[in-house]
Amino acid sequence: MGIYEEIASNKRRTFFLVFFFLVFITFLGLVIGAYYGNQYFGIVLALIVGGMYFLFSYYAGGNAILAMTGAVEATKPKYTHLINTVEGLSIAAGLPMPKVYVIDDSALNAFATGRSPEHATVTVTTGLLDTLNKLELEGVVAHEISHIKNYDIRVMMLASIMVGVTVLLSDFLLRSFLWNSHGSDRKSSGTAPLIILGFVLAILSPLIGEMMKLAISRKREFLADASGALLTRYPKGLADALRKIKNDPDPLVDRANRATAHLFISTPFRKTKGTVTNLFSTHPDINERIKRLEEM
Repeated sequence: MGIYEEIASNKRRTFFLVFFFLVFITFLGLVIGAYYGNQYFGIVLALIVGGMYFLFSYYAGGNAILAMTGAVEATKPKYTHLINTVEGLSIAAGLPMPKVYVIDDSALNAFATGRSPEHATVTVTTGLLDTLNKLELEGVVAHEISHIKNYDIRVMMLASIMVGVTVLLSDFLLRSFLWNSHGSDRKSSGTAPLIILGFVLAILSPLIGEMMKLAISRKREFLADASGALLTRYPKGLADALRKIKNDPDPLVDRANRATAHLFISTPFRKTKGTVTNLFSTHPDINERIKRLEEM
């Protein structure tokens, strides 16, 4: 699939994520309502909670992520080279200039976030700036600009919102099943199968939702690598940068967490191995990414 087809696919995926999000939280609300004896109350409660969470995350999520990671806005003259690099690649990509932020951390990493190209940011660590040369930095920035151009930032934000609301409602439902017997006298034989199904989904849905989010995240990294190489016309720059990131002796970004890990160009945690670890990894194997770039 070509780059422009992928962008169109991301926009369609955005619609389906929102649609699935609404259907799923409505169903969880139905189960909550059935348990407490008023299905309409449960649906309305789920939609209100989900809607408030969605609106906050969609419009303020980018700023919250920047605050969470300790990012500060880059200014001239200290970060002139970085700002000029972002500006030049944004122009080449035909995008508005995103805001540029820096995290004071020795780890080599970077990420982009925001809800659209008009409301996007690019963030890099000081460790990255200190270690990469000009061509390698351009490769990394082009990768992040590609996330913006391809609307990956919106897809991943919506996927994170979906998982967050699912976890919130599922947790509420499980606590009701385990600790609250208030609605037990109201359950009828007609609603019992619905409640049993809801209980199973309450246990499995956070895990399924997280695995879906991680699968989307891994695919987006390959696309951003290819798009970034197309933007710079120099795949070796990003490949060399990824090789330095791979060999970083201390890759831990101090203020990164599981909620923000999928945004970074490489996993911001210390390296671990194992089948289970790979299954829940936010990123594809970095050796495979380097290999694909070198074969371009």
